[in-house]
Amino acid sequence: MTTYPAELLEENARQVREEARDFVKSVPRELLLDMDADRVRYPKNFLAEAGRRGLLGLRFPGAYGGRDLPWTAELAALEEVGVLGTALACLYSLVSIVGEALVHFGTEEQRHRYLVPMIAGRLTPAEALTEPRGGSDFFGAATRAVRDGDGFTLDGQKRFVVGAEGADFFLVYARTSEGGDPRQAITAFLVERGEGVTVEHVYGLMGTRGGGTGRIRFRNCRLSMANVLGGEAGIGQGAAVFDQMMIPERMTSAGGALGMARAGLEIAARYAAKRKAFGQEIRRFEGVSFKIADSLTQLEAARALCRETGRAIDQRGIAPGRVRRMVSESKKFATETAWTVVNHAMQVMGGIGYTNVYPVERLLRDIRLILIWTGTNEIMDLVIQHEFYREFLKRPPTGRDLEADAENAEAPDEKIYE
Repeated sequence: MTTYPAELLEENARQVREEARDFVKSVPRELLLDMDADRVRYPKNFLAEAGRRGLLGLRFPGAYGGRDLPWTAELAALEEVGVLGTALACLYSLVSIVGEALVHFGTEEQRHRYLVPMIAGRLTPAEALTEPRGGSDFFGAATRAVRDGDGFTLDGQKRFVVGAEGADFFLVYARTSEGGDPRQAITAFLVERGEGVTVEHVYGLMGTRGGGTGRIRFRNCRLSMANVLGGEAGIGQGAAVFDQMMIPERMTSAGGALGMARAGLEIAARYAAKRKAFGQEIRRFEGVSFKIADSLTQLEAARALCRETGRAIDQRGIAPGRVRRMVSESKKFATETAWTVVNHAMQVMGGIGYTNVYPVERLLRDIRLILIWTGTNEIMDLVIQHEFYREFLKRPPTGRDLEADAENAEAPDEKIYE
């Protein structure tokens, strides 16, 4: 196995990984095939079983049904679920993502109404962020919630919503004021499926199928103050919710990517140890074995970065900008590693890897999406360099004067910057 050595895992992470592995082994092969063929649009039973086994909301307080586990334990579980592909890993992760908003910003009543049954697998969540004219421009949202007596009327549309067809409720961001700072104009709402909520289109996807991904329109959707995340105090706090949710949004993508990379690597490695050409196993040819070595190195480096980031998130006192940077690095590096590793797997396997005799072609189709969603990897680059420079330039140099280690370091006329 190419998993993280059990001896190096904390006891809680080791235990939850074994539980997640048992759960993943129980998932019917037919479910994966039916989802990929769009015969299943939203597998509620998958989440119900994960909830029954106590595998949802792992990081959240026991008072709401969680297990008070650290990020390192959740990442261990996410990697196991990730071997199933992007769609199921995403549905599994949505409890962590939407739950983050409820734990940090929800009222006590909202936590008991939504978070408790969600962790138990009885209530399924989705999040509605992207708009047809939006994409990466989150704060340019056009969906509006207008104050109407003691509540709001919601109008607009969101697209690329995983669970549009199937989820019980949606975390929806909408504009509640005009002018001024756009970050103070957004509010997060908890919107249950029902009157005023219509699924207008279900997408045909290259991969990541079976999650009911679609476009939702809100028409004259009446919401009470109980639907505002955080109640009255939550009005205009959408930016804070969004910033907090980007941690699990991107870390769950990274964790699931590790599982998909591992799946592709293990399939290719076993194939290379069995397949013979020119009288020997193809793993003995450098063109093959070096791809296995490169894949394994990148996978373990990505896993190590994700674990270090998980520890940083859980530490109190790490600067938020540093955490944002590490989360972005993890999402970028883990997803790009998965793409590289599964491409290597297909190259090792040759033509048979391009067929549906092996699941490598499905993994490749699935992985292509995770380079785009939850912020494209180009957005991750922007965040990484921005947070790096913001920390680096305001901190005075420490340690050795590195620029002085040159023969002509004291030639001031040569150091021209403008």
